[in-house]
Amino acid sequence: MIFPTFLKPGGLIGVTACSDGKSDAVDQARLDNAKKEFLSRGFNVTETPNTRKSEKGRSSEAVTRAHELIDLVVNPDVKAVMIVSGGDYLGEMLPYLDLGRITRYVKWYQGYSDPTGLLYCITTKCDIATVYSQNYAEFGMDPWHKSLEDNLSILCGKNVVQESFDRYQANFAERITGLEGFETDTPVRWYGARGEDSLSVRGRLIGGCLDVLLDLIGTPYENTLDFIEKYKNDGILWYLESFALDSERLTMALWHLREAGWFKYAKGFVFGRPCFFSTNTDTAYEEAVLNALDELDVPIICGADIGHRKPSFTVVNGAVGEFTLDNGKGTLKMEFRERPTL
Repeated sequence: MIFPTFLKPGGLIGVTACSDGKSDAVDQARLDNAKKEFLSRGFNVTETPNTRKSEKGRSSEAVTRAHELIDLVVNPDVKAVMIVSGGDYLGEMLPYLDLGRITRYVKWYQGYSDPTGLLYCITTKCDIATVYSQNYAEFGMDPWHKSLEDNLSILCGKNVVQESFDRYQANFAERITGLEGFETDTPVRWYGARGEDSLSVRGRLIGGCLDVLLDLIGTPYENTLDFIEKYKNDGILWYLESFALDSERLTMALWHLREAGWFKYAKGFVFGRPCFFSTNTDTAYEEAVLNALDELDVPIICGADIGHRKPSFTVVNGAVGEFTLDNGKGTLKMEFRERPTL
C-alpha cells in the first residue's frame, strides 16, 4: 500500500469537480470561505475551471472532468486533491483516467458519495491510499466542526483517534449564507446488527458509498479480488453507507457483492447512517444487512459516523483500521501500514 506524503504547512490543495460542480451563489460563497479557512491554517488552494460549474448534474463533459483532474495530478505543487461535491455521474469520466500518471504522481484524493468511484478505483487498482471523508465544499462552514479539524489533522499525518459524536444532523437544512455548519439534532447511537452492546473488529479498510460500488462491479475500474487477495492476511474491514437504497435493494446489493467474491476475506463490516431509507416489507436496516451477511459470522456494526448524515469520520482506504463499539459509542483507530501481513 502506497501512502502519499502527508500535507505540510504551505502545501497546495487542488480542488476539482469530477461529478457535479457548484454554480449557485450560496454554494460559491461557501467555496470562497473554504479557501479562506485553509489559508488561515497555512495551506494554499487552487481550483480547476469546472469547480464552479453545473449543468444537468455535471460540472462539464466527462473527458473534460478527467483532464482537469489530471492537470492537478501532474502538478508537482499539488499535494492533495479534494472533490468539490458529490452527484451522479462521476463514473462517466473513469474511462478517460490516466492511471499511469496517478501512480507516478502519488498524492492524496478525498471525497465521499459519488467520489467513491474515483477513490475505490485508485486504491484497488493503483494500491494508493485514498480518503473517504468530506467533500471540499463542507470546509466552507464557519466555524469548522471538529470532524473537519480531525480530517485535516489526519491528512497532515497526525495519529487521530476518532470518537463518535454526541449528535448528528438527521435532515437536510436550507443554506442562506453558505457558511452554515451541521445542525446536529439527533443522538448518535452505534449498535451491533445482532443486538450486541460491545464489539471490536480490525482489518485493512476499504469501502464507500454502496450505491456507487454497485455500478463498479465487473468493470475495468475496480480490482477488488486482487486487492483482497493481497491483504487477506490482514483481513478486510468493509465500511459501507447507502444513499438511497431501500431495505429490499440493500439486501440484494450486499448479496451481489458477496456473490461476486468481494467479501471472501471479510473480518467485519461497519455501516454508516443511511441518507434515505425505506422499506416495503417492514424490514429494518440491520435486518436487511443481516439477510445478506449473517452467514459470514463476522462482527457487524451499524449507525456509525460515516457518510451522508453528518458529522462523519475520516476513513483511509488501505489503512489498517480498528472500529470499536461500546455501549452506543464508537471509535476508529488507523495505522498506515504499507506492507500486508505475511
